[in-house]
Amino acid sequence: MKLFITGATGFIGTHLVKRLAQTEHEIVCLVREISDVSTLEEVGAFLATGDVTDKDSVLEGMRGCDWVVNLANVYTFWEPEERIYTEVNVEGTRVVMECALETGVSKVVHASSMVVYGKPADVPFTEESPVGPVRFSEYAETKYRGDLAAWDLYQAKGLPLVMVYPAAVLGPGDHKATGQYIQDLIHRRRPATAFQDSIMTYVHVGDVAEAIVQVLEKENTIGGKYLIGKKRLSNREFSEMISEISQVPLPPVQLPDSVVLVIARLLTGLAALTKKPPYLGLDWCRTAKEGFQGEGTKAERELGLAYTPIRQAVEEAIASYQPGG
Repeated sequence: MKLFITGATGFIGTHLVKRLAQTEHEIVCLVREISDVSTLEEVGAFLATGDVTDKDSVLEGMRGCDWVVNLANVYTFWEPEERIYTEVNVEGTRVVMECALETGVSKVVHASSMVVYGKPADVPFTEESPVGPVRFSEYAETKYRGDLAAWDLYQAKGLPLVMVYPAAVLGPGDHKATGQYIQDLIHRRRPATAFQDSIMTYVHVGDVAEAIVQVLEKENTIGGKYLIGKKRLSNREFSEMISEISQVPLPPVQLPDSVVLVIARLLTGLAALTKKPPYLGLDWCRTAKEGFQGEGTKAERELGLAYTPIRQAVEEAIASYQPGG
């Protein structure tokens, strides 16, 4: 099959193309002119220059493809211009889905996130749990709206859609929020810890890539939802695991959650004036405080996914942040 992938230069995307390179599938990646495409070139992917906000470039790159994987999104917890979240996570998603309909592909896998569920009544929540009333970041809210746009096209026009919802993704080479937290701890850049009792769900990046491949290759997945990840850890447990593996002691100070949220609110307000990222962003802190507890066993049952131990994911992540890693 010939695959069209957006977001292939990202953390999940690079692991996915490496996994796909082990198959007979042909890979076409939509890339921006400023993207680092070295990994994609190494695996022999065909590069189509464009952007998910530019429908003509998406259509041009997608023509002749059988399957689509949409990984493109703005995954941050602060941006100087908030409109970029809507432009990419909502409108960009809509563009990719509309192009998939126009080009007649047979399957579309859209990568969402567990955070779009907010804080449901079900603990842990599953694919069929009603979402909570609130999402705790602009990232989560716009991802959720993008998901709804995709499902609308599935219902109204028969878009051959499957959606995966990764947990907090761990592994080598992650420089986004979770990876940055690990780096801050092992390089002693974090003076205190907080949100000790908040619980999040984690998954190895390789498991997310494998889940996407299985969703693509297996029959009867269209219309399906798959939470990817099931290991749940409190922030205290996660931080202690990082400390134990890296042999770097944790900061001696543990700040009350309420204090951290006040500091984050002030720093985020200042960032709105300076247009420089805050050291502690309010959206990140709200997400860390509320956490999310998903139950990704459906992927085990239906996709045959075997989850990698989270300790291994943390070990690999820490090794990648060391000199020569």
